[in-house]
Amino acid sequence: MTTAAPSTALAAIQPAFTDAERLALAGFLAGYRGLTREAYALDLRQFTTWCRVRSLALLAVRRADIESFARELEARGRARATVTRRLSTIAGFYKYAVEEELLDHSPAAHVRRPRVDYESHAAALDRNEFGALLVAAGLGPPPEHALISLLALNGLRVSEATGADIEHLGLERGHRTLTITRKGGKVVTIRLAPRTARAIDLAISERASGPVFLAADGRRLDRHGAGRIVRRTARRAGIINKVVTPHTLRHAFITAALDAGVPLRDVQEAASHADPRTTERTQLLPGGMFRFVGRDLG
Repeated sequence: MTTAAPSTALAAIQPAFTDAERLALAGFLAGYRGLTREAYALDLRQFTTWCRVRSLALLAVRRADIESFARELEARGRARATVTRRLSTIAGFYKYAVEEELLDHSPAAHVRRPRVDYESHAAALDRNEFGALLVAAGLGPPPEHALISLLALNGLRVSEATGADIEHLGLERGHRTLTITRKGGKVVTIRLAPRTARAIDLAISERASGPVFLAADGRRLDRHGAGRIVRRTARRAGIINKVVTPHTLRHAFITAALDAGVPLRDVQEAASHADPRTTERTQLLPGGMFRFVGRDLG
C-alpha cells in the first residue's frame, strides 16, 4: 500500500478584490468621515461579502443582483429604513465608479427601494418624565449628570456629546461655551445651560485635557456607552415602559421648547446650533417639572 506524500506546493490565494475594486472602495469611502464613513463601510462590507459568497465580481454586478441582495435583507427581517440606506450606499458607490470611469453605467441606478415611513415613532417623554430624568441624573455620578444635561438641556446629538474635549470648553461674555463638531464636520461654539456647565465641571474634576466623557477603561466614551447611561438613568427615574435613547432626549429638548412657546425658528437654531449666541435657559421646578424660562442673546 502506497501512502501519498503531502504536497509542499503553495496554493494560490485569490485576492478579495481586484485593484480596480480596491480603488473604487477606497476612493468612495475617502469622501466621508466619522460616523457616516463607518456606516457606509459597514453597508459595503455586507454587500461585498454577499457578492464574494456568490462569486460575483464587484464591478460586474447587475441590477438583478442588487435587487436580490435587497430582497434577502427583507427576508432576514431588516427594517425598510435599513434596506433603503444600504441600497443608497450601494448606489452611491456605483455612481462614484461611473464618475471615475471604472464602469460605463451604474447597475444600481434603477434599483427599487422600499418605501420608508418618515413619521417619527420615537417614544416621547412627557414633562413629568423629562423632569424626573433630570432629577435622577443629578443624583447620579457627575459624568452621567453631565451627559444627560448636554443631551436634554442643550439638545446635542450623542456623537457631538461623546466627541467633546475638555480643551474645547471656554468662556464667552460670562457664559460657558463648548466647541463641538456637528454632523457633516461643521465646527460651532454653543453656550451651555448653567446646569450643564456645572455638571461638566464636576465630571472632569481636575483633568485639564482629553475627552469630557471617559469609559470605564479610560478611553473616550462611545455612543453605545452613552446609550447605556441614558437607559440606566431612565430606569432610576422610574421610566420603565418606554425605550429611552440619546435621541429621545434630543427629541424631548425640542418638544419641551415648542410646548413652552419658544418660536419654531429659535428651536431649530438651538437644535442645529446655527446661532452660537443662542442659549435656552431652563428651570427645574418642584416635583421634577421642567420649563423654559427665557433666552439669552449675546
